[in-house]
Amino acid sequence: MSSAQGRRNGWGLWIATLFMAEEIPASIVTFVAILMFLQTGTSPAIATCYCGLLFLPWVLKSFLRAHVRRMGYFRRQLQWLELSFVAVLMALAFTFLRYTHRSLFLFVWLFVLSFLTAWHELAARMYYERMFRPRIQRIYNTPKIIASQSAVVLTYGLLIMFVGALQVFYRRIPRSWTEGCYLIAGALLFFALYHLFALHRPNHADPRLHSSPIKAVRDEMRVIDRIRQKPLWLRYVVVLALLLLPQSLMFYSRVLFLYLPKADGGLGCTIQEIGFAQGTVGVIAFSIGMLAGRQLMSWINVRRILWWYAIPLGLSPLVYLLMTYEPPTSLMVLSVATFQAQFFFGFGLSVVAFFVRYISGDRYRNTINYLYIPLVATVMLPAMSLSGLLVQVMGFRTFFLMDVLSAPVSWLYLYFILRARKQFSASSKCNVAGDVSTTLPNHEPEVPEPVDEGS
Repeated sequence: MSSAQGRRNGWGLWIATLFMAEEIPASIVTFVAILMFLQTGTSPAIATCYCGLLFLPWVLKSFLRAHVRRMGYFRRQLQWLELSFVAVLMALAFTFLRYTHRSLFLFVWLFVLSFLTAWHELAARMYYERMFRPRIQRIYNTPKIIASQSAVVLTYGLLIMFVGALQVFYRRIPRSWTEGCYLIAGALLFFALYHLFALHRPNHADPRLHSSPIKAVRDEMRVIDRIRQKPLWLRYVVVLALLLLPQSLMFYSRVLFLYLPKADGGLGCTIQEIGFAQGTVGVIAFSIGMLAGRQLMSWINVRRILWWYAIPLGLSPLVYLLMTYEPPTSLMVLSVATFQAQFFFGFGLSVVAFFVRYISGDRYRNTINYLYIPLVATVMLPAMSLSGLLVQVMGFRTFFLMDVLSAPVSWLYLYFILRARKQFSASSKCNVAGDVSTTLPNHEPEVPEPVDEGS
């Protein structure tokens, strides 16, 4: 990259702010929303159902992908979307102030925010691909990941602790969340104003404005048809769902376990403690686990360690099951247990990349956070939505025990799938290209998609 191009692009400073502006509202609808619902008096069953529905825009995101690409003018899209973030957060703050016990109103604004975040994610990655060539993109991959994870810590960790401190000061939950929304809206407004000047026209500008949502859906259906032509694709979808089932059941139930009072089987933690243990320590542990898993994949032959990657996904809920017998006596003990559970989750999640890449091919190959891949969100959504109801019916100890026992089922099914794959490969040489071990020998770093449509 030339010196002139570097000065024009602000030496990549806009990359950090752009992906932080994307991750902050995403963290609100993904992690913070469950606490918002619980603190406004929503039952755990309804709260997890609402939060699961917030993933629908991410499930349907791929159907918008072609349409967003053909719209072009990604810089203009990003600027309007970030200003829309500010408007929705202001409306969310007003909802907390005036309609505290109307959880449906809260859900509506969070759903709008989730939709805008999914749209922003598409436009941001397409803009990023147009601004830098693949060789330069690899240089900025690490700062981009650090910026995204830092935004999660700031939102899921520091924001929740700030709101908790306000609740102690004001002794009014709605006012505390209102000021928290104002704070996030101010931060996003700063990013939006900065991007009005920092984001430049893409280097490869060729906008194609004439498109329709119907054509975008047809394009996506053709991609799905190509996926369905792959051998054993449905079995790999089932493997993916079973491998993620323990984490899907635990995604919101772990927050319920920490937040609900001891009379209901929970630990009765304050939201400051949840923000520190889950939003700060947990996010850092998850990031370290994913980094360690990806690095190990680059060192060792994947076929020999595939089983070792599947096992940690089942060990993570075991930590919470043990806490039902021996509750943590201090925040330090809780943080250590959370670190272990989230590290196992991040480390084991690396194996999911193989099945996602095989099923979806090159369609989603440059998505880093696997929770936001439409395919993964689809298989996780049902269990996530029902987890609150299952907790109310079964209790935390029985629920986590069921969660732990669901892991060996996925391991057993994975064993039979691997045997079926070997038999299929032996009987049909033409299937070698579709084999997971040959298609994905290593978990490679993120690579850009080819520029095939308008900018």
